[in-house]
Amino acid sequence: MLRAMAVLEIDHVTVRFGGLMALNEVTFDVAEGEFVSVIGPNGAGKTTLFNAIAGVVKPSAGRIRLAGREVQGSKPARMSHLGVRRTFQVARPFTSLTVRENVRVAAAEKPILHSIRALGLSRRAHAIARWVDELLALVDLSDEADTMASRLNMGSLRRLEIARALAGRPAVLLLDEPAAGIGVDGIRPLADLIRGVHQRGLTVLLVEHYVGLALSLSDRVAVLDEGRLIALGAPDDIRRDERVIAAYLGRQAGGEPPVAEGRQP
Repeated sequence: MLRAMAVLEIDHVTVRFGGLMALNEVTFDVAEGEFVSVIGPNGAGKTTLFNAIAGVVKPSAGRIRLAGREVQGSKPARMSHLGVRRTFQVARPFTSLTVRENVRVAAAEKPILHSIRALGLSRRAHAIARWVDELLALVDLSDEADTMASRLNMGSLRRLEIARALAGRPAVLLLDEPAAGIGVDGIRPLADLIRGVHQRGLTVLLVEHYVGLALSLSDRVAVLDEGRLIALGAPDDIRRDERVIAAYLGRQAGGEPPVAEGRQP
């Protein structure tokens, strides 16, 4: 089967922090509408890669292309304007605002306003309100719409993060450890939400510590170890890859790897 055209290209991206090589010539792409997860042990370079894509970190070498346009070194605000939106490992809502107000603030930024610019002020406000309500329903937060963000539990905070990221109608959604801090009982509902978001046609790049969750959601998986890309392929291939078993899991290849656990969260 032919893959769609790449919307995001990571081309020999290298990031150095002084004498530390955080990323070493990492190369892969993400096709339009594809779901790609990035996994690897602590210190593998996963968050650095996300930060380079989002504009938080400037690559020391290499190219990052979004829809064919070179964007490496762009600031986070510009990457957001170009359609790259992200969640964070540590949720960052406006705690003095309600859930609805948090999503409305995100929806009122330029990408969504641009799509309804021709409307009058009143119609624009109604259009944003409808979009906010749709997002709250999508992430199952309608019943908590008027709750202050400071009162949300971790599962609801994660859902709010996703709604805020979606509010600007991104071309690429970066999910940074969305399951962090969520108990086992919350993993399946979160997986269902993320799967539903992807099925709407969105391109998703996920960094996730819970390997079973990442494998169950992904079309392809990229595995980093010590800043290098050591494997890239379909989830079933990654489960059997000896480099992944040896490097990521810290054991010699052979037998059924623990990455098979939790395949269906």
